[in-house]
Amino acid sequence: MADHPEDRPPEEARLPEAGLPEAGLPENVRWLLSYYRTSEINGALFFGRVARAVRGPLVADVTHHFADESTHASLWTRCLSDLGLEPIKIGKAYQDQYLAAIGVPANLMEIMAITQVFERRVIGQYRLHLRHRDTHPAVRATIERIMLDERWHISYVSDALHDMEGRYGADTVAATLRRFAEADEEVYAKTLSEYADRMDFLTARYGR
Repeated sequence: MADHPEDRPPEEARLPEAGLPEAGLPENVRWLLSYYRTSEINGALFFGRVARAVRGPLVADVTHHFADESTHASLWTRCLSDLGLEPIKIGKAYQDQYLAAIGVPANLMEIMAITQVFERRVIGQYRLHLRHRDTHPAVRATIERIMLDERWHISYVSDALHDMEGRYGADTVAATLRRFAEADEEVYAKTLSEYADRMDFLTARYGR
């Protein structure tokens, strides 16, 4: 089992207080943080189902992953509250588009493969957000806290996929990762196109 970071702050630890609502925060910030929150909720629901079904050596890691996703949703809810903002109801999360593009994963290897691709996308998006000069300190602290877990997710999933090469074959695992990565590129491009007006404060500066 991959080591889980032990230097995390306790879950109840408060992020830097944002104080009163700030009139200068764009509505798009509220939307994007709500989008992150919804994505984490969907991730928790997905990994809750996986944790309930999985057997063997991955049960502890997958269950921890489920708990992490739930914690991340809570962190985004807290961040929005600290900023004086109510979450927006988001009808469709990033994962929903994944399943529409590739279908339901057929086995645990495919679950791990799609998780690896998705977690890399999440880290990429969060890094992009951190690079933005106007990122609020409370948002920055939330992202940095969450990324501790995201890095571990990639580590344990990568180890799991390596172990699965003996059963499925290294070529099959690699081909599955490529297929999901190609689907991810399409989904992300579609997301940027569909929500360009919502994400332009992040994407325009970097030409995404």
